Amino acid sequence: MGVFGIFNKKKKEKLDQGLEKTKKNFFSKLGKKLVGKSRVDDEVLDDLEEVLISSDVGVDTTVKIIERIEARVKKEKFFASELDNILRDEIASLLEESNTENLEDFELPSGVKPYVIMVVGVNGVGKTTTIGKLANQFKRAGKQVVLGAADTFRAAAVDQLKVWGTRADVPVVDLGMHKDPASVAFDAVKKGVEMNADVVIVDTAGRLQTKIPLMNELSKIKRVMSKVVPEAPHEVLLVLDGSTGQNAISQAKAFTEATEVTSLAITKLDGTAKGGVVIGISDQFKVPVKYIGVGEGIEDLQIFNRHEFVDSLFKKEEA
Repeated sequence: MGVFGIFNKKKKEKLDQGLEKTKKNFFSKLGKKLVGKSRVDDEVLDDLEEVLISSDVGVDTTVKIIERIEARVKKEKFFASELDNILRDEIASLLEESNTENLEDFELPSGVKPYVIMVVGVNGVGKTTTIGKLANQFKRAGKQVVLGAADTFRAAAVDQLKVWGTRADVPVVDLGMHKDPASVAFDAVKKGVEMNADVVIVDTAGRLQTKIPLMNELSKIKRVMSKVVPEAPHEVLLVLDGSTGQNAISQAKAFTEATEVTSLAITKLDGTAKGGVVIGISDQFKVPVKYIGVGEGIEDLQIFNRHEFVDSLFKKEEA
């Protein structure tokens, strides 16, 4: 096995480990419900519905899954033992329909330089950490990266991003605390142009998503960046904490209503039993889940691959 194959194997093992609690939680609940059941009938579907909702898949997405399985059961009788395979098919189909891309690596669109990413999300979801890990991955891929510390309201945000910039060996544009975030974003994009950088990633304030001034501020940042690079930002990346379950769905709803979110990063999937929220978010908002966090290390941000995600979620324990 070559170096690339070993890397991919380790990456998949990390994903398997990260989803282990979600898998055990889900199949433990489902297994208990199926005890003594032989066929997939209305009672089994009611039990499955309860398990999916309690596993943070979300009500709307759960109803959609149940309706699809119900339609299949009407056409063909299934044994209860086949339920996990049917469920696997339907979840894979939902993720495919949700515009979730299967990128091969940390790629950037060709012909766009610098590619500008504005990162949004509430405090505590791992937003700044995700930016640092993303910068590291782009740097490892041979890209020239500039970071902008435009979260100037949180005491540690600027310093935290500078620490990540040092770890990833990329420059960080900052004007210090309590400065105008739009000015920081402007300077970061300008530096990206001057350096002929491949990508500029701008951190933004993560106060409560219900605050209208914050959303107005995001609009201002976007307008200012576009003065330097007309199409900027090319991507608005919303970072969500997967361990918060339904709260992550509420945040996604608020942000997608307030600004044009074009991609998602879901963090902290390791160590939580709420990984099912990835399915619900992907289905409900039709915004691509682009990155997932499966560990605390600088290399533990992965490209979201729907096939690998489903495989890890339904992977059978080896005898």
